[in-house]
Amino acid sequence: MLQLRISTPERLTPQIINLLAGDPATGTLSVFEGASVLPEGDLIIAEVARVGADEIVHELIELGVHRDGSIMLQPMQAWVSRRGFEAERARSGTGADAIVWVDVTQRAYDDSELNLIFLSFMTMATLIAGIAMILDSQILTVGAMVLGPEFGCIAALGVALLQRRWRLLGYAARSLVVGFGVAMAITTLVTLAGRALGWVTLGEVVTKRAATAFIYKPDRWSFVVAVIAAAAGVLSLTSARTGGLSGVLISVTTIPAAANVAVGLAFGAWGEVWGSAAQLGINLSAMAVGGALTLAIQKWLWSRFVLRSWREKRGRSISSQ
Repeated sequence: MLQLRISTPERLTPQIINLLAGDPATGTLSVFEGASVLPEGDLIIAEVARVGADEIVHELIELGVHRDGSIMLQPMQAWVSRRGFEAERARSGTGADAIVWVDVTQRAYDDSELNLIFLSFMTMATLIAGIAMILDSQILTVGAMVLGPEFGCIAALGVALLQRRWRLLGYAARSLVVGFGVAMAITTLVTLAGRALGWVTLGEVVTKRAATAFIYKPDRWSFVVAVIAAAAGVLSLTSARTGGLSGVLISVTTIPAAANVAVGLAFGAWGEVWGSAAQLGINLSAMAVGGALTLAIQKWLWSRFVLRSWREKRGRSISSQ
């Protein structure tokens, strides 16, 4: 179940009440007249089944609620309600399968924001990955992959491509370019400092590394793994089950590849640079395309097999009132 909070001008309240009261996805509905100060009007709170939330939000937007008021959705961690239970049972499919597009889009914008925190995590993850390359450490490599925040931007690319939101595409691409650029530049400077101090030698950079050789030797499996990881990551985000994201982050080698480019640049090890750059490009492009394809398949399956049945039930419920 999701809690829906609407602040609306008084003139729209009757239409919103009719919409929510006539929808089988609505478990409970409360109206607080005059409770909203900005905008001046009413506050409406409803509990809705996740499977019907996207349709309800879409119709609220068609009413123009978002222009003068606000629409907010938030998950309910626990609830005890007979009406809520009946609203959940009335739907076709499961709530985990439902895509609430307004939530997915908002999360894509949030995750693709370029700010100091994003740059800090990118830099720290790349520095750790650079050390992992020098030490040939799998543990540090995995730690850097988990620490990197880049997957949110990559998922945003998929959302932007599917929905043709070119502004979002620009935001996400800018964050990735600037984020990787800053992180790699700082890692290169730190590596140069380590080289000057004698902490790192060319032999350590170009030697055969059994544990991390895959970072600078991309192959066909790099593309396959990136596509599968993107699909898993998008499913985690759209279903609000983020437990699988750690596995996704560990599966792809974006941060380690960027770090190896930086380390290679500091020593002029061009074989390392070009191989790692190719790995980075393959992973980023494959994940963006894989994420968009996964969202497209989800959208088609949802509209074809679940949403149609739901709308039929909804229409019968409204006509019987």
